[in-house]
Amino acid sequence: MLTVERRARILGLALPIIGGMISQNVLNLVDTAMVGQLGKEALAGVGLGSMLNFMAIAFITGMSAGVQAMAARRKGEGADDETAVPLNGGLLLAAGLAIPASLILFWLVPTVFPWFEDDPTVVALGGDYLQVRLVAMLGVGMNFAFRGYWNAVDRSRLYLRTLLVMHVCNIAISYVLIFGKLGLPALGVTGAGLGTTISVYIGTLYYISLGLAHARENGFLRGVPDRSTFGRMLKVSMPAGLQQVLFAAGMVTLFTLIGQIGTAELAAGNVLVNLMLVAILPAIGFGIASATLVGQALGRQQVDDARQWGWDVCKLATVVLVLIGVPALVAPEPILGVFIVGEPETLAIAVAPLRIIAASLIFEAVGMVLLNAHIGAGATKRVMVVSIGLQWGLQLPMVWYCGVHLGWGLTAVFAVQVIARVLQALIFSVSWRGEGWSKVDV
Repeated sequence: MLTVERRARILGLALPIIGGMISQNVLNLVDTAMVGQLGKEALAGVGLGSMLNFMAIAFITGMSAGVQAMAARRKGEGADDETAVPLNGGLLLAAGLAIPASLILFWLVPTVFPWFEDDPTVVALGGDYLQVRLVAMLGVGMNFAFRGYWNAVDRSRLYLRTLLVMHVCNIAISYVLIFGKLGLPALGVTGAGLGTTISVYIGTLYYISLGLAHARENGFLRGVPDRSTFGRMLKVSMPAGLQQVLFAAGMVTLFTLIGQIGTAELAAGNVLVNLMLVAILPAIGFGIASATLVGQALGRQQVDDARQWGWDVCKLATVVLVLIGVPALVAPEPILGVFIVGEPETLAIAVAPLRIIAASLIFEAVGMVLLNAHIGAGATKRVMVVSIGLQWGLQLPMVWYCGVHLGWGLTAVFAVQVIARVLQALIFSVSWRGEGWSKVDV
């Protein structure tokens, strides 16, 4: 039974996380709305560039799973003075991976980007945008390590505070650079990417200042993790990082397949994916909270309590996502009209897929919460096998067959995605009833 105390505990953790993540995707939607005024080619280029950037940074962001799982476990064990040791390790891993990777990928963009799109205007605009975003890879990796730590030790409000600072800066800077305000030249999509990159590093500096103020007594910047700690971190983080890379590669492949249907479909798909990400943010936020609650309960060696936290979080998440889905189900055109301006064909293409997304959010809630609950327990290999198996073994082949080969269009693409999400929710539900996830050494 979901008691008042447990509900308050979940909401106390989840609401700041959700607020921060909603602000992130509201920012993405603001960027999309601003870029949408530059035309469908700019919208398509930024959409594909964003997906390629997501793939490029995915492994580094996935490493934050190790930081959160280990810090939460130490918190549950009562070893508060050691909770920031995994954070130190996460920051070192981010720097070691991001610096060389960003330099190499920046150089490869002009060669690689045309592999995913034939339209030369989309390639030119998207390539410029992607190169600027890649400069932020180091900051993104460090920010995700901090996110994992603050959420693990019940300080998700600091995560929210930092994101709000970043996003206010991002909107203001991007607006000035995209449209050439305050006497600066209009940089278009490059300005959108540059505004985001600058705001990422503002966030990194703010996170470091918060760490010095709130985590020094927990070991922040007081030595590097020992070999055993690094080994456990890599054991948890590597599958999560690989899962993120393959998931991101799948999203890039999805956008490439949609691009084969048409430029209008690619532009509509960009808007739909951004809207979907906003809609499922509460599920992701509740999921991250469940990872913390599960990790802390396992640190106390309370497996049954850890399992119950997963189910309790699912209950709240499903209610919230059902409420979110109603407006998009009833009135999709006004919502889409904010982001698709002066393109009636593109808007019409997006209506049915948005309704499909809205109707499926209940399954997103269960699947996302239990996915993150497994991560909080350290069962990242299981998460990788399930999520990537469904994406690459079912979803993408069916998207190609139904959407491209049979010509059923964007509606079929998102219908296939929903089928995969339903199966994921069912598999993780069955897994959570078992015991295997509770036996991982973190």
